[in-house]
Amino acid sequence: MDTNKKNKIKEILDKMSLEQKVAQMMQIPYSVVGREKALEWAEKGAGSFLHVLGDNARELQETAIHSGQGIPVLFGIDAIHGHGLNENATIFPSQLALACSWNPELIEQMGKMTAREVAADGLHWTFSPVLCLGRDTRWGRIDETFGEDAYLAGELGAAMIKGYQGDDLRNPERILACAKHYIGYGEAVGGRDACDTEMTYRKLKDVFLPPFQKAVEAGCATFMTAYGSIDGEPFTASEKTLKEILRGELGFDGFVVTDWDNVNSLVSNQHVAADSKEATLLAAKAGNDMIMTSEAFYEAAIALVREGTLAETVIDEAVLHILTIKERMGLLECPQRKVPAEYIGCEEHLALNRRLADESVVLLKNEEILPLAANVKKIAVIGPNADDIRAQYGDWTYFTHPDPHPEHEPMRPYATVLEGIKEAAGADVTVSYAKGCAVKAADEDNLEEAVRMAKDSDVVVLVLGDMIEQAGETKDRADLALTGRQVELFDRIKETGKKLITVLVSSKPLCMTKIVEGSDAFLVSFNGGMFGGNAVANVISGKVNPSAKLPISFPRHSGQVPIYYNSLPGWHGGKYCDLPAEPLFTFGQGLSYSRFVYRDLAVTQKKDQLTLSVCVENVSERDGEEIVQVYFHDVVSSVMTPVKQLIRFEKVAVPAGMSKCVQFILRDSDFSLVNRQEQRVSEPGEVELMVGSSARDEDLQKTTITIA
Repeated sequence: MDTNKKNKIKEILDKMSLEQKVAQMMQIPYSVVGREKALEWAEKGAGSFLHVLGDNARELQETAIHSGQGIPVLFGIDAIHGHGLNENATIFPSQLALACSWNPELIEQMGKMTAREVAADGLHWTFSPVLCLGRDTRWGRIDETFGEDAYLAGELGAAMIKGYQGDDLRNPERILACAKHYIGYGEAVGGRDACDTEMTYRKLKDVFLPPFQKAVEAGCATFMTAYGSIDGEPFTASEKTLKEILRGELGFDGFVVTDWDNVNSLVSNQHVAADSKEATLLAAKAGNDMIMTSEAFYEAAIALVREGTLAETVIDEAVLHILTIKERMGLLECPQRKVPAEYIGCEEHLALNRRLADESVVLLKNEEILPLAANVKKIAVIGPNADDIRAQYGDWTYFTHPDPHPEHEPMRPYATVLEGIKEAAGADVTVSYAKGCAVKAADEDNLEEAVRMAKDSDVVVLVLGDMIEQAGETKDRADLALTGRQVELFDRIKETGKKLITVLVSSKPLCMTKIVEGSDAFLVSFNGGMFGGNAVANVISGKVNPSAKLPISFPRHSGQVPIYYNSLPGWHGGKYCDLPAEPLFTFGQGLSYSRFVYRDLAVTQKKDQLTLSVCVENVSERDGEEIVQVYFHDVVSSVMTPVKQLIRFEKVAVPAGMSKCVQFILRDSDFSLVNRQEQRVSEPGEVELMVGSSARDEDLQKTTITIA
């Protein structure tokens, strides 16, 4: 930032009263306090509001710029997979579904289009992306992650940030990104949301920090502290994570916002503070710049400064961070940014949404049944999630936030799996439908109708999964098995002897071993957004050649969790005595209608750089896309390292009967680790390189190199 801009911000800060400065640190939830109180806060000089849309936001902005110091407010919203709290907006696949595409370019475009729609609503800021790792699938927020791997999460998260923010935050069509939840939140013990994270700082830096490092490098303007704690210290009160690591080691220069009511939680949930004054002191000194929803912070911070317990310079630093970001956005000169309302739900955005949905459906089993043959004339679509748009959307839409509204009328356009199959089938194919059973036990279960329909079909498409009441905050699960009578429904359909295609529409991997083994084909469509149903139908019909790969592993049983591909070695026996060692499906797996063969793996080394090349041949008669994955294993190291670790990937299009040579440039730093002194270093020695179609050993070609 140039000197003139710095001086301008300093001039504004010097003119502010203590009350105005503390107000600037406050983020007020409009949906909680209501219009009248929100207007009062705007007059006080509140720095931000959340969960307020359109004209209500514009009214608050007008009030703010004509009150006190006239500093514009930032409006934040949970635009997690599109601006989904607005019923007319484009709802994209969830982060977990997007991660199945392994396509940073499309995800960057999705971020750009989400930013347009958020900005068109008069808002400036999304609390996205989630950079937590989904390694314990019992956790209720798995759907919000990019999966279990830090490298993939970092690459896709950085792409999303670039999409949201672009090259210039002054562009009115761009918005602020927020990297969350900082840090280790998803690793809470037992998959229990917001509980303590039992790990060392060495492990935190080695495994969980890299995606946030990528976010800083991508220019992410804001970070959000997590609900939980590390070794008993709440993240909201952690000077080490916020000041020493985030600002000191990573060089972050934006501002930090707490998660929902985190300051009050220091008193009410975590019991490390006796009252709001003590909690305020902890949060302010730790380095939180903006306080989400904990209104008691305002009076407490003023009192602490007045009595000399809290230095006003702490408040000044926080406000400086906030004003700096507002200046970067150009809000100080132009508080009301004008973006065409026609962006919301426009055709350009819907077209990208369709493509992302197509690239997010993972084919995991195919016993020569897909794509469906032309002689299939009767399709029975059965199951609780075959025609349920709420289950297909998942969390963070107008059905679930700011308050749950499952009764909300679904807004078109969208297509469920049933609707997608009807659309794809054509006039000469009969498509029948029976729900069969509910996701949870319900009076409307009718397995007999489903069985009759299956018997009268050529093929059955059975759509199983979970529901929005089973995903999200406070929705952790101890049992990942299918609920209700879904397994019984599967058994009854299986007994008919009909060809069976099973589709999982869910917020996370569920335990599906019996279902997968008994199905002729198995597909996964995590919350696929508006056109998830079309995407499933496109893959089943063969209109789309699937290219998606899993960003997360599937456990065979709830007791096998956590099971992720990059575990540490040394488990005595290497497996549970009553289960195979491997998950049902492993990170990186996914089938295509094309068949790819890897050959001619070669490595060329020059000083601290090496070039890895491999030939990918399409030996089928259909053009296809393959996601080439590169892993490494440090053979001997000063600390234990994973059995394998993803370090590169590339999605390549290979025409039928053709080959493509794929090259990757690697450096010594790609094989680094965090040592016992919490320093990231590259150690000399042997490194095993692996290239192939998934993290499974049988899918990888291997070679060994030496790092000097």
